[in-house]
Amino acid sequence: MLPLGLSMLWEQSVDPSGALGERFGFDSVAAAETWVSTVLARTWGITAGGCTRIVISDHNAIVWVDSNLGPLVVKWSRARERFASLASSSEVLRGLGERGLPVAAPIATVDGLDRVVLGTPTGPLSVTVLPELTGDWLDIDDESAVRSAGTHLAELHDALRSVHVIDTAPRLQPLHRRVENWLADGDRGFAPDASRRIGELLPSLPALDDEPQLLHNDFRAANILTENSTVVGILDFDEVLIGHRVHDLAKASVYLGTRFTDWRPTPPEVQRTFRAGYESVRPLGPTEARWLELLVLWQAVIAVPNADDTAGWASTALDLGAGGT
Repeated sequence: MLPLGLSMLWEQSVDPSGALGERFGFDSVAAAETWVSTVLARTWGITAGGCTRIVISDHNAIVWVDSNLGPLVVKWSRARERFASLASSSEVLRGLGERGLPVAAPIATVDGLDRVVLGTPTGPLSVTVLPELTGDWLDIDDESAVRSAGTHLAELHDALRSVHVIDTAPRLQPLHRRVENWLADGDRGFAPDASRRIGELLPSLPALDDEPQLLHNDFRAANILTENSTVVGILDFDEVLIGHRVHDLAKASVYLGTRFTDWRPTPPEVQRTFRAGYESVRPLGPTEARWLELLVLWQAVIAVPNADDTAGWASTALDLGAGGT
């Protein structure tokens, strides 16, 4: 699991103590603990123990707390432009929890709210409180666990179809337009053969006939907990948006093995196992299957970080373009 104490999730060169003060106004871990304890007592009616760790990611923080309700996770963000979408994600979690999905449904405040905006000396924070889910992060070398991840994504998609579509959730552009725009202006040229294949496939693809719906949009190892090769927790719905299910499946296929600062491509054979798990619950239609080939290849090319690609993202994209899926 993540280390005890205070740390940065991504920005390894940043001093976490400085970030805690500059971004959130807490001059020490003790000051953050005091604020969390006060907020939990006043707003949620929860008696907190100590904070076991605090992780900072950009304008957000995650705090693990002991309490009279058991281990909790307190999440907050100071990104005001995201407050509405974060409220949407909390509403989605509530709906999924009510449908029996393995998610951490928000713990309601004393006023029955899933997320609140609270004032601090450095500005407002959007705050939610969740029960802590336990398990091991998905290991893509575990074939049974990968298959379980595929079945759970399909089940999640089915459940998300019946969750109220929230007006503030971002909506993706039509896929044809997105890929065309990327080919014209967004391709950085790191995998030209794969990009050429995308350009060859796109014109013949018919429009998808399924209704766009809510998607997880960040389904990967760092957000998937397992136990005995079975998924027991799906985390982090902060990036939910509205789009096509096959796009979510494609993105998950490419990024499935990534964890925090450990970013490596998902091998084609793992992607095949993941897809088999997905289709055991929700088989793809012929049009979706054709789109999946293109979308996996597209996401694989997008994932290439730079010309100095030591992790091998570009070579994986080439394998996929040669029929690796």
